[in-house]
Amino acid sequence: MGLTERAATGRWLHLVAFMVVAMLGWALPAAAQNERSFSSDAGIIFNTIKPEKTADFEMVMGKLKEALQLSQDPVRQEMAEGWKVFKSVEPGPSGNVLYVWIMDPAVSGGDYTVSKILAEAFPEEVQDLYQRYSDAYASGQNLVNLQLIQHLGQALGSAGMPELHLADQP
Repeated sequence: MGLTERAATGRWLHLVAFMVVAMLGWALPAAAQNERSFSSDAGIIFNTIKPEKTADFEMVMGKLKEALQLSQDPVRQEMAEGWKVFKSVEPGPSGNVLYVWIMDPAVSGGDYTVSKILAEAFPEEVQDLYQRYSDAYASGQNLVNLQLIQHLGQALGSAGMPELHLADQP
């Protein structure tokens, strides 16, 4: 992906994030997380992080990746395959930094609660990791369930709609 495409993607993600926050007008505080799961094809979680806490947040994301990769649970392994973490290039309001998690596909029945995943892999460290994680938030998380309505790279069938294959079915 070229520089221009990355900049456009960053602006797009930033715009979408602020539109979602404005439209929904709610956020779940990071420290008050219950089960974080999706009931759709894919999902996005928006995370607004204090600029001085990005290093802590990114360190915890590294531990989260390690926890998912160490897990013997097939659901956790499947979650790791579709979970991507993006960071906005442009600063947000008050200089905060927007991190976007994209789960595509979202794992049905998968619990994406960071504290639970960290506790499974790092029971001795989880308290410190979660403290750094929750302290990094400028505001809560916004979870959005997404339903695929069009796959633009897929071949068209006779009716002008994408041909569906068994692998494409939820």
